[in-house]
Amino acid sequence: MSKRKLIITQNLNEALLEKVKELVPDWQVITGRSPDIWKDHLTDAEVIAGWKASMSESIEVSDVKWIQTWSAGVNSLPLESLKQRNVQITTANGVHAFPISETIFGFMLALTRKIDTYMQQQLAKSWRPATKHQEIHEKTIGIIGVGKIGKETAKIAKAFGMTVLGMRHSGKAEEYVDEMFTQERLADLLPRCDFIVVTLPLTAETENMFGKYEFELMKPSAFFINIGRGKLVNQRELIQALLDKQIAGAGLDVFETEPLPETNPLWEMDNVMITPHTSGDTELYDQRLILDIFIPNLKEYLNGKAPSTNLLDYNKGY
Repeated sequence: MSKRKLIITQNLNEALLEKVKELVPDWQVITGRSPDIWKDHLTDAEVIAGWKASMSESIEVSDVKWIQTWSAGVNSLPLESLKQRNVQITTANGVHAFPISETIFGFMLALTRKIDTYMQQQLAKSWRPATKHQEIHEKTIGIIGVGKIGKETAKIAKAFGMTVLGMRHSGKAEEYVDEMFTQERLADLLPRCDFIVVTLPLTAETENMFGKYEFELMKPSAFFINIGRGKLVNQRELIQALLDKQIAGAGLDVFETEPLPETNPLWEMDNVMITPHTSGDTELYDQRLILDIFIPNLKEYLNGKAPSTNLLDYNKGY
């Protein structure tokens, strides 16, 4: 009888790998980033940790029962096919709360204190005080998507004495959020905020949520920060809003097309900060994913239960 198979498409350190192997001593565990290591095992692997877009074709004829993604998003997976086959999917949601919330405040502080301007001047050895420095203390932040990242962002915002407005699908109240809105009331939230922070997943409901109308509702002094997904925003209309000074600036980690094309005008805007979809990167990524998500889920799976941490709801798309 052949062994049950687990594929992990990452180069885990030995300590983390051993913790996984201890739970499945009779399984064949295939690990490593290179597709050459695991591609021949895709059709008969029972569990896959770390989805890769190149897997799509093989997955259609595979025996996979559960996929643990290495990211929070699931847009690259063939969801309709996996749903029909009742494949369970769990995500890395929660791993990113600390690093992404830090990135959000990095954007906010850099944009208001002109750090990006001073970094450019440092390279040019130019001593010129920038004008119109702003503060974030006691301002109002709107967090669009109060999940784990949004909660941590709200908590940090309170250290700056900020008023926190939140938006979530359910409208349910949350600690550190002063007032919660639903998507239907987004137009009521936007004009009140000095910072809009988007942390939503990409679904049919959220695609192109931000465009010309939404930017016109925002204060001319407000900053727009997107660490969710690029297609949450109509990028052409965002660019126009920045050019027309309808908003003061933007911090962007995600884009409609990635990598961002060299010809895109966002690169040259002095009121925009760009990071290459790295807001969730952290030295503790693998450790948190394995110890806090994958191992608890694996224990449940081995006991015949559905893995419950970050289990995808196919109907919601997250």
